[in-house]
Amino acid sequence: MADPAEYLLRLFELLAGDGTGEELAQVPAAARRAGTDSAELSRIEQASALALRLRHTLTERRRREAELEALFDTAGDLARVRDVDAVLRAIVHRSRKLLGTHVAYLSLNDDTAGTTYMQVTDGCVSPLFQRVRLGMGEGLGGLVAQRVRPYATPSYFDDERFDHTEAIDAAVRDERLVAILGVPLKVGGSVIGVLYAAERAPREFSSEEVALLASLGDHAAIAIDTARLLEETRSALDELNTAHETIRTHNEAMLRAEQAHDRLTDLVLRGGSVSDVAGAVSEVLGGGILVHDAAGTELARIETESLPPPAPAVQRSRTSGRAVPREGSWICAVLAGPELLGSLTLVGREEMADADRRLFERAGVVTALLLLLQRSTAEAEDKVRGALVTDLLTTPERDRASLLARARRIGVDLTAAHAVLTAHADAVPRERLAAAASRYATRAGGLAGTHGQRVVLVLPVGDAGAAASAVARELHTTLGKPVTVGAAGPSEGIDALVDTHAESTRCLEAMFTLGRSGEGAALSELGFLGVLLGDRADLAGYVTDTLGPLLDYDARRGTELVRTLETYFACGGNLTRTGRSLHVHVNTVTQRLERIAALVGEDWHRPERALEIQLALRLHRLTKTNTPAGTQL
Repeated sequence: MADPAEYLLRLFELLAGDGTGEELAQVPAAARRAGTDSAELSRIEQASALALRLRHTLTERRRREAELEALFDTAGDLARVRDVDAVLRAIVHRSRKLLGTHVAYLSLNDDTAGTTYMQVTDGCVSPLFQRVRLGMGEGLGGLVAQRVRPYATPSYFDDERFDHTEAIDAAVRDERLVAILGVPLKVGGSVIGVLYAAERAPREFSSEEVALLASLGDHAAIAIDTARLLEETRSALDELNTAHETIRTHNEAMLRAEQAHDRLTDLVLRGGSVSDVAGAVSEVLGGGILVHDAAGTELARIETESLPPPAPAVQRSRTSGRAVPREGSWICAVLAGPELLGSLTLVGREEMADADRRLFERAGVVTALLLLLQRSTAEAEDKVRGALVTDLLTTPERDRASLLARARRIGVDLTAAHAVLTAHADAVPRERLAAAASRYATRAGGLAGTHGQRVVLVLPVGDAGAAASAVARELHTTLGKPVTVGAAGPSEGIDALVDTHAESTRCLEAMFTLGRSGEGAALSELGFLGVLLGDRADLAGYVTDTLGPLLDYDARRGTELVRTLETYFACGGNLTRTGRSLHVHVNTVTQRLERIAALVGEDWHRPERALEIQLALRLHRLTKTNTPAGTQL
């Protein structure tokens, strides 16, 4: 017979090797078959019973450890919850594994629809079961939610405690479920769903299994509630951030608008120009600025190329009273009530926030104020300058000191030499021509006004003819119509202005007679007619202007071009007679005339030009007779 200690050792080996209960029960049976003494056999049976109890304890402890580990893992998932669906899938999967069931699933309540729907399933194979949606209070889950406690059934279809419905029974039958355990998911006192474990065969669920599933259900409820709180927190934070950003943006916009308004107002109060306002707006809004008047003339341009104002966009802005977008730019009409004073164009801004748009529109108001101030100032100054012109040309001897003082107050020194220009335009009202002439004269440091039916400019220039041409060109550009300007002077002192004005008027009339409308000139530029009309005839100058190239050529080369020309006119333009009078061959006469044409122009023989040349030849003969010997004119 074997030693009893061997049987005890065998029991320990089975325990250490995780032997089954059947293997433990075979040890005393083997001792009995071996004929072991009854006393020893009793001890071996006692040791076997203790081993079975110990094995059961170890198994329960391992199961408990597995459950605790699963609960700890779930708690860890909850602590770092980011994706609530992932946490719920992990809980459902652990429920199935720990309880060893075929299926586990979790349903949630839809309070709005009044139904319950499947959120997560594990081990399910039936599409019908996974999509089933139940009414509140139906099936085992309805009883769990109603009583707020766990319920289990070993055979679902035989259990009459539940409200069986065709939809639920069809889904359960399609999944072939028999035994079902459900525990409530509770948040506060409310049930938000049910966690299930189900078997495809009859089964009694132990209290430990019910408690385990209830713990996992509590974790699932915590996960759902935590996700809800996190979502509410995120929404609240988003709303708070949005509100904070809105407040910050609004405050920044208010501050920018306040600073811009103060800056623009300060510019107006300090007498700033339209260009100053345009520069400030460009800096604040970050784009190029164009300012045009009502006629489309550019008044200022900052950080952009010249562009014509888009008339349709200006009209839309004028009608709406708001800035309007157009092809990557913004247009704002500059208005004084219903009157259009001009427009602002912001270039380089596709989009504008409401605050910037209001700021741009405010810039339009400031520009309108500035243009009105400038217009009022200009009108007042034009009246002062116009009245001064009238007084200078009518009664200069009345109070010379007063006239000089009035001129000094507006920045004009009448003691210096001044030219007088008389302007006329058939297609332009006199008032409009006077306003344009006044702007030109102000820039030039002179005066302008109406006198009789003409517009008169008094300018501090040295060349009256050049000034007349410049004024005619600029007024034509400004008004879009031809302007004729006659000039005289310059003359020194206010006493000479009346006579100089009379000469400029005669020059203007002579230009009309000569068909030179739309031009500007002085009497000295009108040829012999200017000599005849002028009070201070410059005979030597006329001779030099007309015959200068011929006189210079004869003086340098010792030729007789001037004598040849005199003889040609005296012989009535006959080449043969001219040659005989000069004692030269007719070919020589022809060559000399070709040289003359090269020096004074091919049109020298035309009637008007020939008359001027003959007059100059006669004046040259007269002045030459009275010139001391050796002097060349």
